[in-house]
This record gives sequence, structure tokens and C-alpha cells, in this order.
Amino acid sequence: MAKSPAHRFGQVIGELLESVVRPQLETFCRQQRLYLDHQKKIRPARPGKKVSWMDQYGNTHDLDFVIERDGTDQKTGTPLAFIETAWRRYTKHSRNKAQEIQGAILPLAEKYEWNNPFLGTILAGVFTDGSLDQLRSMGFNVLYFPYESLVAAFESEGVNIAFDEKTPRQIFSKTTKQIEHTSVAVMAKIRAHLVRTNQAAITGFFAALNKRLGRRVTRVVIIPMYGRVNEFETLEDAVQFLDRHVVTEGSGEFRKYDIRIEFSNGDKVDACMEAKDKVREFLAFVIRQ
Repeated sequence: MAKSPAHRFGQVIGELLESVVRPQLETFCRQQRLYLDHQKKIRPARPGKKVSWMDQYGNTHDLDFVIERDGTDQKTGTPLAFIETAWRRYTKHSRNKAQEIQGAILPLAEKYEWNNPFLGTILAGVFTDGSLDQLRSMGFNVLYFPYESLVAAFESEGVNIAFDEKTPRQIFSKTTKQIEHTSVAVMAKIRAHLVRTNQAAITGFFAALNKRLGRRVTRVVIIPMYGRVNEFETLEDAVQFLDRHVVTEGSGEFRKYDIRIEFSNGDKVDACMEAKDKVREFLAFVIRQ
């Protein structure tokens, strides 16, 4: 089935977004000695062009960008950042797209909770404040290119993309083809204009990315937990127990280790484990991040 002009136009805008952000992500990863995977990369470590990751429930999610530690073209590394891009022209679609992005990334964030991955979304077009706030409330860092800045960027080179639902299909199709046949030099000017008018937002997004991925351990707390299991039928009995209980370090049977690791960017990771070997494994895992 042939794609509608509006659909193809959305793809063209999505490709523009990726071409704006990808070079900056590549520079960041090169400086941090991290690996950037994206859909246009040919990578033997995965089949096909899709950047797919599986959550703990066995569901596969296709993403636009994933940043890995210790990843190579031949080997999949540890995921440190999941980033999606999206374009929407009308507010009526923005909430659904926000929920779609959450559905793709949050299950992966849950699976890789110990990594505390950076959750990013790069949006363009028309998104309501409610949809943006919804993403931020779920831990996403949002880089948003407003519709007006896109229109102005194309207009600076004589391309009119200011359409609405009443725009005829042939106009959509004609403009899409015009963009597809625009020279590399002109597209570079359009990208530069878009970056220039959104520089503050871009800077903030990459500052958040650097804060998360450039973090270092500042404090490690390990608390061995001892004691007998005390069960009560009423709250009153529990309070009476506390009144007469004598606190003695190391008394009773060993139960578990409570662990907290604090980072320079304010992140904290908490864990509870019984086996000493598991604690060592956990600490070694954090060291590698």
C-alpha cells in the first residue's frame, strides 16, 4: 500500500531530526568512550537495521538511539541511555505519542534498573504542555523543537511547510518531494537554522545526558542486618516489643546486607542482598558503569 503524502512528510521531518541530533550524540559518545547505536548503522552485533532491545517480559522494543558502555560493532554493550524521536503536527495526537514512547522505554528502564539509564525523547511539531509534563514526570529528559521553529527553518531557504488538515494531498506531496530533492548544502543551512533557534534546549538536553552518564561514585554504604524475626498479632504488641527491646550491634542471626551507592550527580542506587558474593557482584557491576 502506498504511503500517504502526510505520512511520508512525517518521515522526512523525522529524518531531519535525527540528522540534527545524531552528530552531537556521536561527538558526546566519542568523548565519553561510549558506543552509539542507531537505525542507520550497519552493525554485525544485531540483525537488520532495527535497534531492538527486549524487556524482562520478553517483549521487543525498537528504538532510535541507544548508548552503550563497552559496546562495539561486533558486541552488544551495557545500555546506558534509551532515546526516541517523534514528530506530531496536531495536539490531538501528542498525548498518544507520549504514551507510546513511555510504553517502549519504561519496560527497558525497569529491566536495566541497576544501570539507572538516561531516558530521552526528542520531539518536534505540536505537543501539548500536558504531554510534555507527562513524559518529564516519568523521568524523561525532553528536547522539544516547536512547530514554529521548524517552519521558520525551512522558510529561511524558501520551503513552506506550514500545513494543516485542510491542505490538499497534492501540495503535501509536492513539498515533500521538494525537500527530498533539496541539495545537501541547503539542508545543512536548514539544520543550522533549526539548531541556532533551539540552542538553549539542545544545550540543556546534553547537559542532562552528561550529568547522568558522566557521574562518579562519591559514597558507598553497606549495613549488615542482624536479628530474630518477631511477629505480632496486634499493633499494641508490636509497640510493647519496641519499648523493651535492647539494641545490640550484631545480635541475633545475620539477615542481609543493605547497600546504598551515591553518585556525584545526586543519583542513588539501593539494594538488599543476603549472599556476600552477590554483593561483590553488584559492586563490580557498578564499578563497570
